[in-house]
Amino acid sequence: MSSIYLTVLSNKKNVQGEYAIRVAINHKRETCYIVTRFLLSSVNQFKNGQVIKRPDAAVINTKLRNLLNTYQDRLDNIVHPELYSCKQLKDMIQHADKNNSATFKSISDEFIRQLTEEGRSSYAKMIEHNSRTFLEFCKGDLPIQGVTPELIDGYIKFLRKKGTISDTSINIMLARTKVIINRAIKQRLVKYDVHPFIACKIASAPVREADLTVQAFNKIRNYTTDERRLRVARDIFLLSFYLGGINMIDMMNLDFRKEEVEYVRTKSRNTTQGVKKICFTLPEPAKAIAENWMNKHTGKLDFGYKFSYENFVHYATRSLQKLATELNIQERVIFYSARKSFAQYASEIGIPDSIIDYCLGHSDKSKGVIRYYTKIRQKQADMAISRVIDYVNNPDKYKEYIELRSDIMMMRG
Repeated sequence: MSSIYLTVLSNKKNVQGEYAIRVAINHKRETCYIVTRFLLSSVNQFKNGQVIKRPDAAVINTKLRNLLNTYQDRLDNIVHPELYSCKQLKDMIQHADKNNSATFKSISDEFIRQLTEEGRSSYAKMIEHNSRTFLEFCKGDLPIQGVTPELIDGYIKFLRKKGTISDTSINIMLARTKVIINRAIKQRLVKYDVHPFIACKIASAPVREADLTVQAFNKIRNYTTDERRLRVARDIFLLSFYLGGINMIDMMNLDFRKEEVEYVRTKSRNTTQGVKKICFTLPEPAKAIAENWMNKHTGKLDFGYKFSYENFVHYATRSLQKLATELNIQERVIFYSARKSFAQYASEIGIPDSIIDYCLGHSDKSKGVIRYYTKIRQKQADMAISRVIDYVNNPDKYKEYIELRSDIMMMRG
């Protein structure tokens, strides 16, 4: 049974210190929220679904009641709501009857706002940049219904005429434009007889060559220095590796006081069906590093900088580059190298792809029917991470096995 009601979240306030009144949709033991335009200076101004202790409380309550009735009617009109997730219901309720007014920019702006709220500011900026370029080509905003295969074909020619954009970048920009189109379709803001990208083949982005040799990795692992920025660069790189190739944003949100690592990748939290939680025991090498930088009250990493997350990422990237130069590593060293190296080493020592995917938090799509009937347990992830760490600590122990495995694969080929 689905329910809908008004609420205020005491842990959610804007930069002005105000609290937004939200419409909560409860469905299948999940709750999603639609943020309204009504703001309160204190959570004490809201009680039992009503605004109180304000001279304009009666007016606001009337408007909220009308809004809630509108959303309730939309919910009641959804046939077989049990077929949908809580988030899908929320999108259907929020965007119903907007088909005629939906524009490319409005959908893009709403998506950018959502990404920013989720802490995915880098991806939000990419979407914003692409949308600005697309609207430059269109000479202004346009109804989402007006995006056609012919328009997309013209957009491709427009990008190529610029002469400063590589084919790889063009494919990336087309993929981001398609994300907005598919989002509009999913939210039932538009219905196309012919999908705008029906004739557009978007090539997959080339795989980034960012993994390191074991020798280069161990140069970083064994490096000691008194220079703070290089110690930070070394430790965040090693932490990512020891935690199964975890992304920076997820690593910075972990509570290292716990004996187990448990998280859902921020990058794919709202892009895959269901919640793909990654769980494994905190490895000892990671625990030792985290204890040096952990805030004892929150359990989160605290390097003593007042940077924003985005600026810290830039700082860490530059520091890693300096570390690589210091160690005379000729290979490309970026934060992503820790993730790529973990996956490469795991594959080299024969860990099954399914377990590597679990540690990395990859989607199960297109992995074969058997994947829908089996689960990778935490114990398997623990063993895999432990084995990879042992490999980099003792590479000679695995040398004969890797060579034998390589020969077998060559014979099969």
